[in-house]
Amino acid sequence: MPRHPANADPALGAAVRRLREDQGLSMEALAYKAGVTLNTITRLELAQSEPGWMTVRKVADALDVSLVELARAVEAKR
Repeated sequence: MPRHPANADPALGAAVRRLREDQGLSMEALAYKAGVTLNTITRLELAQSEPGWMTVRKVADALDVSLVELARAVEAKR
């Protein structure tokens, strides 16, 4: 079982991955659209880091979902 930092949320990573895959985006394409590094997306999806607020906003914007929609997707993964 993978180890996650104390405050990392595996449900957030799973939700982002599902939304990304539903849109047919690669991790690289999402990183580019969000203006973040590929490493940031990788670590977010694998729950290896706790993303900052601006990162979450950038990712939601790049996925064309509101923060409310992202929160619902996260709750569905819990």
